[in-house]
Formats: sequence, C-alpha cells, structure tokens
Amino acid sequence: MVKYFPILFIAMSLLFSSCGSVPVTGRKQLNLVSNQEVLSLSLQQYQQFIKSAPISTDKKNTALVQKVGTNIANAVETYLKNNGYADELASYAWEFNLVKSADVNAFCMPGGKIVVYEGILPYTQDETGLAVVLGHEVAHAVAKHANERMSQQMMTEYGTAAIGTALGGTSTGVQQAAAAAIGLGSQYGILLPYSRKQELEADKLGLIFMAMAGYNPSQAAAFWTRMSQQGSSTPEFMSTHPSDNTRIQQIEKDLPEAMKYYKGGTGATNTNSSKTSNKWKF
Repeated sequence: MVKYFPILFIAMSLLFSSCGSVPVTGRKQLNLVSNQEVLSLSLQQYQQFIKSAPISTDKKNTALVQKVGTNIANAVETYLKNNGYADELASYAWEFNLVKSADVNAFCMPGGKIVVYEGILPYTQDETGLAVVLGHEVAHAVAKHANERMSQQMMTEYGTAAIGTALGGTSTGVQQAAAAAIGLGSQYGILLPYSRKQELEADKLGLIFMAMAGYNPSQAAAFWTRMSQQGSSTPEFMSTHPSDNTRIQQIEKDLPEAMKYYKGGTGATNTNSSKTSNKWKF
C-alpha cells in the first residue's frame, strides 16, 4: 500500500489544484485543461463549421440574434468586471451567427462563438424568447462547461493516476478529450449525467444573464413548454439533456433568484447585484 502513496498524493494534489468555480453560482468544478488550449481547439472547429455552414440571408432575424446576444454578453461582461472576474474577460470574443437550417437547435463553442439555427425561431417567437436561448448558450461559455467536460473525459479515459502523463509533453490526450467532449458523447453513467447537470446549470445562469440584460426571465418556462411540444423518444438517463418536465420544474424553482437581477425594460442592464445573494446544448 505504501508504494502507491506517492501516486495517490500526486493525483490528489493535481485534482485539488485543478478545481475552479463557476461565476455567480460558485459551484466547484474540475478543470485539468488550460483555457488557452481549449480555446485554440474549439476555434479551429468553429472556423471549419462557419466555412461550410449556410449562413442565413434573413437580415431581420440575423440582426435580432446579434442584438440580443450582444446585449447579454455586454451585461455579463459588466457583471464579471464588477464582481472580481475581470481576468476572465480576455477569454471571450463573442460572435452570434444565424444559420439557414430547419433544425431546432443552437450551440456555443468556448470563447463565446454562438450559432443559432433558423428552425428554433418559431419557438423563440420574439426577442425575449431568443434571450432565453442566447442566455443559455452564453452561460455555457461563462461556466466553461467544455473545459469541464474535457477534464471529465480525460478522467474517464486515463484514470486519475495517469492524468499527469496525459497532460504532459503533448496535447494528444487533450485533443482526444476535446473530440469527445465538444462533440457527441457516447458513455452512459458518467459523462451523460454530468452533461445534464451542466444543462440545468446553464438554464439557471441563462435566466440570470437574460435578467441582467433586461429581458424578463419569467418567459423562459413558456419557451421550454413550446420546445417540449416537439416531443422526444429518448429516455432522460440516455440523454445529455434533462427531460422537458425536469427542465421546466427546475426553471420555476430558479426563477425567484433570477428575478432579483431583473429591473425591467428590454435591453436594459442590471449588473451590480451582489455575489453573496446567489446560491447553474441544445
């Protein structure tokens, strides 16, 4: 048993030193991968997607996506600056794109590269509904969920004792983790439930972020109710996303906290709320 102590000590030291926390919620999270490497890898994937994606020619809705996204991003950056997270701002280079596709979808890449599909617009219906979607996606970037998923993937593939080796020397392990974490996951029992936890966290932070930007978070449940009318045959335990009922029930629980940040007036900002009052893919 004694001979394994150095390995365990190093592994535990690595884990404890690699813990960060999510802004606003303060949730502790594992982060084994450097932010710089995550941003580099995700930017490559994003640029490849944008080169091949059919960008929407709908000028009105494109402008609306960019307007709402910018409002939320500005409010969030002001909050981060005013609450001790100013060093995080360099990680974000926000982009909001509308893609011509009937898919009911949106996604966010690390660093704030956000894509909305035209197919989701009938469900958002208006500016506030769109703020629900974009607040959720901005939340994924701010909470560094991709970094966390990559770290979780590396833990799953390599084991605690081998993490140091996987991170050292080359970025092969990181690249493999990125392919699994940023792309589609396939393992049940560890990765998928963790992703559902992140989704609910993104919902909660999304409510707060849209409220900071002046969009009424009480409209979020109505949006998700409309989304639920699509129907889904995938059981929750096999999905990276919570069930519609789970999601809506949790949003209703989180709403009173989010309303503390809401001062009314679409596009207004309220970013000076105290951190102490806060308890967070398509």
